[in-house]
Amino acid sequence: MILCDIGNTTYHFLIDGIHKKYLLQESLPKFKETIFYISVNDNAAKKLEKNQEKCVDLEEFLDFETKYKGMGIDRKVVCLGVENAIIVDAGSAITVDIMENFKHKGGFILPGISRFINTYKKISVKLDYEINTKVNLDTIPLCTQDAISYSILKSIILPIKEISKDRKIIFTGGDGEFLSKYFDNCIYKDDLIFKNMKGIINANNRIA
Repeated sequence: MILCDIGNTTYHFLIDGIHKKYLLQESLPKFKETIFYISVNDNAAKKLEKNQEKCVDLEEFLDFETKYKGMGIDRKVVCLGVENAIIVDAGSAITVDIMENFKHKGGFILPGISRFINTYKKISVKLDYEINTKVNLDTIPLCTQDAISYSILKSIILPIKEISKDRKIIFTGGDGEFLSKYFDNCIYKDDLIFKNMKGIINANNRIA
């Protein structure tokens, strides 16, 4: 079984437990096995379908109801089966969704950490800094790198804390483990999207 999560910038494959990523503009290897995928990018999905022997779009097998308009398939998949929690998927974008009694109550989207960093670089070369992951968020910064790091992390952390209250928070995604250290009552679930994709496949006997 090969799983593929097609995002805004990459094809993210899980092949026999091994992660492989390809940029959307890269050529993809040929796979003989069936590829089960989800996608937020129609053109990238068409490219996958065109270049592979057999692909199955899992979106048609997904049972997820929400009043939210325009919710991406990736967000729906990570929310599957969650009773009461906030789900934070921290990748190139950071999506935050609220689940109550297995029902989706809404959410919001923030730029990912790398997107924040690139924004500062575009303002001025003097703001071209990597994030200081050890910056003290309880004191006002006294150097530019810390000032940028402080602003980025506070911009992400505060909106999540505002809605979290006593709710459990589930972090996933590439920056999820790092961000989780700033919160109590949280867990980090690696590969949550792929685990839930496998769940869709296993629960649906219509999938060949």
